Amino acid sequence: MRSFPDTSFLCSFYRTQEHSPKVDGYLDGHPEALEVSSLLLLEFRQSIRLQICLHSQDRTKGFSQHEGQAMLRDLQADLQRQIFQVVSVDWLAVHQLAEMLSAKFTEAQGHRLADILHVATALSLGAEEFLTFDAQQKTLALAEGMKVPW
Repeated sequence: MRSFPDTSFLCSFYRTQEHSPKVDGYLDGHPEALEVSSLLLLEFRQSIRLQICLHSQDRTKGFSQHEGQAMLRDLQADLQRQIFQVVSVDWLAVHQLAEMLSAKFTEAQGHRLADILHVATALSLGAEEFLTFDAQQKTLALAEGMKVPW
């Protein structure tokens, strides 16, 4: 079954969180490389950098530069070891799917663009399973016929 993760999946893999055991168990049971898009990696890296900035301004928020940089190094190592594999995406097709999803769901359900783009990317790649802990993305993925394991 072709699967596609979102940022919440990566966050739970690279930083111990509530859903980390689910991610670890999933990856243990799926030894093949998990496909990711350049957009997903950009959003994940950006979120880490933002958390570092927030922490530098207020120690009760985000996480340290040391922790964030370790997460970025771990991601790069995992890309080289092919735990994750960056795949080519037809961005025109993704944007067309995203427009369709936006028109179909956003007025009633209030989805953010990044959420729509990740689901549209998964659909364009033929993913049957969407790996997320985000309620909005789960709703979209299920509405479009993908399985969400959690």
